Amino acid sequence: MKKILALILTLCMVSALGASAFAEAEEPVELVVFAAASMTETLTEIADLYKEVAPNVTLVYNFDSSGTLKTQIQEGADCDVFISAAPKQMNQLDISKDDTANPDRLDFVLEGTRIDLLENKVALAVPDGNPKNINSYDDLVSGLKDGSVMLAMGNSDVPVGQYTQKILAFYELNEEDLAKAGVITYGSNVKEVTTQVAEAAVDCGIIYGTDAFSAGLTVVDTATKEMCGQVIYPAAVLNITKNEEAAKAFLEYLRGEEASAVFEAVGFSPLA
Repeated sequence: MKKILALILTLCMVSALGASAFAEAEEPVELVVFAAASMTETLTEIADLYKEVAPNVTLVYNFDSSGTLKTQIQEGADCDVFISAAPKQMNQLDISKDDTANPDRLDFVLEGTRIDLLENKVALAVPDGNPKNINSYDDLVSGLKDGSVMLAMGNSDVPVGQYTQKILAFYELNEEDLAKAGVITYGSNVKEVTTQVAEAAVDCGIIYGTDAFSAGLTVVDTATKEMCGQVIYPAAVLNITKNEEAAKAFLEYLRGEEASAVFEAVGFSPLA
């Protein structure tokens, strides 16, 4: 009888320990993800899918320009995962980069977690009906030179604006002169530029191909690598996270087939 009682007691203890471990594994986690504004639609869709994979994890997104997000992180905002629309902003938080890329010697990227997640395209988009009959970057350049075209672009502190500046430089156009001539308007992130085009407040805008797709805009041309370089979206877990394992798991999910299908559907090219 004593042996039977001991066996029952042991089984109860094992069961209790198992229940405790299960409860701990399912403990609710709030994961804060800072992501480039151009990922709003895809990551919102992915949040619903991820609930099936990790029901205990609540994804809290902060979408904005990568420069704004980088500044918020630097100033102490809570963030577990950062996804930038360009390497520049991630480099500025990555202590492994040199003084040129990270002049302030900021150290926020958790070692071993940084990946190049996606590639996008810089697209020339026009409003419905294309009133100015702009069909290429060459058409845009001609229109800017003679003052017949109004272009929307991102500010200089956001990646889409920086890519646009490279395109203007490629065509040997002076941005400052164009702005003074009144043929350029600005947006603080790619969504603002996209809205200007969608509302036909401008004749065209330089945005990401994925944003054009999500907004239902017509893309008349796509910039080449020679014009503005590759549009790479790096992602990393930050070393300020209090949820390291959950953050790593989410980043790994973003590299998987299910998330990749969502990205590819709007025009992203998965890299990781």
